[in-house]
Amino acid sequence: MKADKIYLVGFMAAGKSTLARALGRRLDWPVEDIDDRIEAREHRSITAIFAAQGEPYFRAVERQVLTDLLPRRHVVVATGGGTFAEPDNRAAIMADGAVVWLDLPLEQVIARLPPDNRRPLAADREQLQQLYQRRLLAYRQAHLRLDVSRAPIEELVERVLDWLES
Repeated sequence: MKADKIYLVGFMAAGKSTLARALGRRLDWPVEDIDDRIEAREHRSITAIFAAQGEPYFRAVERQVLTDLLPRRHVVVATGGGTFAEPDNRAAIMADGAVVWLDLPLEQVIARLPPDNRRPLAADREQLQQLYQRRLLAYRQAHLRLDVSRAPIEELVERVLDWLES
């Protein structure tokens, strides 16, 4: 697939930001992280946004940040864990660039999550598991699935680049 934009999607803690930076370096493309842009725009953490205004407000800001990024080309975009789960966002992303799903088993997600509750949707393990299952339905629509459970970052970069060239 030839593409002038790459979106990385997947559950929280799957490594989207890390892989985005590595791909950006290899392609010599800028990297945009939707969660970072939200925090910069709002001048506070995602946790603070959720606590003060809730998830609907956060999702509205997320949608605006995504919309702002749509005209950009030759960029790697690390989405938030829920960005691609929203149908309107998913349609825009699928039409705008190459979409790569970083697939990580839930057990490994949990192991990677910091115990400090910085992830507002991860506080309740049962709800986290249900959220994970719901989002899998969306992630499966990505153009490429990468099993990121054991592969080193450079190998993942090579897989994406090989796929883009095929």
